[in-house]
Amino acid sequence: MTMSGQCLCGQYRYSIAAEPMMTAVCHCKSCQRQSGSAFSTNIGVLEAAIESEGELKVFDETAESGNLVHRHFCGSCGSPLYSTLSAMPGLAFLKAGTLDDTAAVAPQTHVWCKSAQGWIEIDESLPRFDANPPAG
Repeated sequence: MTMSGQCLCGQYRYSIAAEPMMTAVCHCKSCQRQSGSAFSTNIGVLEAAIESEGELKVFDETAESGNLVHRHFCGSCGSPLYSTLSAMPGLAFLKAGTLDDTAAVAPQTHVWCKSAQGWIEIDESLPRFDANPPAG
């Protein structure tokens, strides 16, 4: 599978020729703030599989879990593109909204549900976790 996408202004473009490892909806307060919405839909991929053109800036944040989150975003338009986590080296979590074609995106789990907005309906058939899922 090949995925491609870009930031809002097009200064940064990427492609990935690899299968997504997972798709999760994150309801943590940081994802709410960085997305300007109630959650962020993230696609886990190997960071080494990302081929890109353009420059990104990085904002480092210490998450509620205590882990360091590196938020990669376009310095021109501010679009968040992906995040990497100190606790999961080698993985990147793409922001699904930056994909050119989002037709194949289907959430597989919901995380940080303890921070979910009360007006969001979470599909009861999907796994859900109050915080991060257990390792392993």
